[in-house]
Amino acid sequence: MRTELRITATAGTLPHVHAVGGLSARHTGPDTVHLIGTAATPLGGDVLDIVVSVGAGARLAVRSVAATIALPGRETRKSVAHWRFEVAAGGELDVDPEPTVVAGGAEHESITTVCLEAGARLRLRERVQIGRTGEDHGHWTGEMIADVGAIPLLRHRLELGSEAITDDALSGPRALESVLTYPDDRPAETTGLDQALLPLAAGGTLFTRTARLLMA
Repeated sequence: MRTELRITATAGTLPHVHAVGGLSARHTGPDTVHLIGTAATPLGGDVLDIVVSVGAGARLAVRSVAATIALPGRETRKSVAHWRFEVAAGGELDVDPEPTVVAGGAEHESITTVCLEAGARLRLRERVQIGRTGEDHGHWTGEMIADVGAIPLLRHRLELGSEAITDDALSGPRALESVLTYPDDRPAETTGLDQALLPLAAGGTLFTRTARLLMA
């Protein structure tokens, strides 16, 4: 199944939502939408194409009503989600959905593109958990490309779970929390080997935490 979701926020009006497939969104506040599943997705073979655009002077918060469960399909185990976030000058976008859980035997790839104009504001949080209770063999790949105008802000790629290059049965992480914040001038901060807040050369920060389980 192919899913297409378009959310467009314009100052002074409710966000416009256009949805086809297994994912939609509902207005839950003047500047807030919640993502909702209208069919079981992503299953292996599914493609999700989501674009969120925030115009000049507009504000938008994107949430979800439940976790996303990636499941293997009958013919293939891999599903793909393409996310694109566009924020104009003076616009503000806060994206904080519930986690993505990659079930045992499933493989999910998330490709995120962020296009910011100078003067835009963004907070983009992503959480991933490999496996439901008793499962330990799903696989997730995440890639993020973020720019401010023509200036590269971030190029980032991570893998979790079985078949990841750094995976092993004892110490391989099974959970990820990632937060991209722009603008942000906080200094670098690390906690142990699995948690770090890193400033980006073009402004903003990237927070990353890996573990066996997501924090409650």
